[in-house]
Amino acid sequence: MIELVAPSHWKDYELIDCGDFEKLERFGDHILIRPEPQAVWKKALSEQEWKKKANVIFKGRSATSGEWLKKNDSISDRWHVSYDNADVSIKFRLGLTSFKHVGIFPEQAVNWDFISSSLKKFKNPNPKVLNLFAYTGGASLVARAAGAETTHVDSIKQVITWANENQELSGLKDIRWMLEDALKFVKKEIKRGKKYNGIILDPPAYGHGPNGEKWKLENHIQEMMKEVVQLLDEEEHFLILNTYSLGFSSVIVENLIKTSYPQVKNLSTGELYLQATSGIKLPLGVFGKFCNV
Repeated sequence: MIELVAPSHWKDYELIDCGDFEKLERFGDHILIRPEPQAVWKKALSEQEWKKKANVIFKGRSATSGEWLKKNDSISDRWHVSYDNADVSIKFRLGLTSFKHVGIFPEQAVNWDFISSSLKKFKNPNPKVLNLFAYTGGASLVARAAGAETTHVDSIKQVITWANENQELSGLKDIRWMLEDALKFVKKEIKRGKKYNGIILDPPAYGHGPNGEKWKLENHIQEMMKEVVQLLDEEEHFLILNTYSLGFSSVIVENLIKTSYPQVKNLSTGELYLQATSGIKLPLGVFGKFCNV
C-alpha cells in the first residue's frame, strides 16, 4: 500500500502556505519565502499575508543561486532549531545560504522517527548505522542519539563541517565522518566485510564526488541498491531509500528495492509531504523503507 506521510509534531518548524512556485515556512523565529518547484498551484493566502508574515525573502539571481532580503538587520544569518520525538532530542544550526537552502529538509523528520523507533526494537546493544549522501546530518544525529555507531558519508567538505557543528550542538560525539563518493565507499565496505544494522540513502538527482565522480540518479541508483543491500546485517536491519526527483514515483522505488533485495520484509513505500497550516499538502519526494524486526 502506498502511504502519504508528513511530520506532525515539530514545534520549531511550520509550513504556513505554498503555491505559485514558492513556499512560506517558519524555522524557529525565522519566517522565510523560498522557491518551490513542486508548488504549481495557486497560493491559499494572499500576497499581502505572505509579505506581512515573512521576515526573510529569497530572490534568485540564477537557477542555482540568489540572495536573502531581510526585513531588518536584527535577523541573523545563522540560528538554531531543535527537533524532538519520543526517543531523541537533537539541534541544528541553520543558515541563509546563497543556494536557497537553510541546512535541513524538514520532511525528513518522518524518516528520523523511523530510524529511532527501528533502533529501539533491536536486541543488538551496539547497532551500526550508515548514512549515505548524508548532508548536514539529521539522520546521523538521530541514529547516534538513539545509541548507534554511526558513519556519515558525504562528498562535500563544507557540509561535513556543518554536520559536525550540529553534532556538537546536540551534545553528541563520535560520529564517523567520511568525505568520499558514496558508491565508492559502499564498494570498499563490502570488500572489508562490514555490516550495518541501518542504512539511509537520500541521493540527489545530480551530484559529484570529491574527486569529480559523477552521480545521476536514474543512471546509478540501481547499481547503488545492488551493492548497498550487501551491507545489511542479516539478523536485525532497516533501510530507507528517499528520492526527490520529479521523474521518480513510489512504484519505481518499490521495484528498485524488491529487485535488489528480494527477501525484503515489511516494505512500505509512499510519498513524503508537508502539511501547510493553510490546508495545502506540499509533496517532497518518495520513499521506500523496511525494518525486519
